[in-house]
Amino acid sequence: MANAPKPTTVKKETSSSSASNVFATLVIPICIALGFAVWYFVFGAADNFIDGDRDKLPLPGNYLGTAFKGGFVVAILVGLLLVVIVFSIERFIVIGKASGKSSLDTFIVKVKGFLNSGNIEAAKAECDKQQGSVANVIKSGLKKYSEVEADPNMDVEQSIVAIQKEVEEATALEMPMLEQNLTIIATLVSIGTLIGLLGTVKGMITAFAGLANSGAPDQSALAVGISEALINTMTGILVSTVAIIMYNVLTSKIDKLTYAIDEAGFSIVQTYASSHK
Repeated sequence: MANAPKPTTVKKETSSSSASNVFATLVIPICIALGFAVWYFVFGAADNFIDGDRDKLPLPGNYLGTAFKGGFVVAILVGLLLVVIVFSIERFIVIGKASGKSSLDTFIVKVKGFLNSGNIEAAKAECDKQQGSVANVIKSGLKKYSEVEADPNMDVEQSIVAIQKEVEEATALEMPMLEQNLTIIATLVSIGTLIGLLGTVKGMITAFAGLANSGAPDQSALAVGISEALINTMTGILVSTVAIIMYNVLTSKIDKLTYAIDEAGFSIVQTYASSHK
């Protein structure tokens, strides 16, 4: 019966993972569909073209009409850009909740202060007020601190190992939740560029087909082809740029949480070791 709480924690983690997978499965096709809607109804609006006819060239300096002439690949890239934005917002919310209710730096300073004064119960109470993944991990370490301190059969070295193991196990349960969906953003760094390149090749084929017509260049087809190639290149680069920026920002935030956990875990171990010399 002593191990009863563990399955509940694993079940909670599995449930969270399943919810995240469902979210990802729904978001991607919805964003792609929205990308096509934006491409067709916004970029392809009649006001963006000469004589209000989307079959004709875009109005001079009209970037929306130019983007529409980039073809369906632009719609896919717009959808992928929306995917990056949605997943980035979702990760910011999750990481914000994991940090807790107040400033993470302030929380760590308070916990270390309580540990230095040997007030373990106050440190636990601070974790309850802070909430979030970091506080959960630190509270697990503090609970183990109290348990080993009350166990007369464990020596100092065994107790320290037990505290470290508890912090590591709690971290292993909390951290994967923070890293979910980051692989999607990382994948879009490459996919955005590759799909943009696909659109570029498609546009160049259109341009060369215009050159081959009747032995004389079709200037309209040539212009449309080159425009299609360049707009796809630009949009693909935009998707990849936003994706890599968001990935690096989110990764740095997760690294900050991991460092805070390591710092607090080290303080718990040091406090125990110092008080049992």
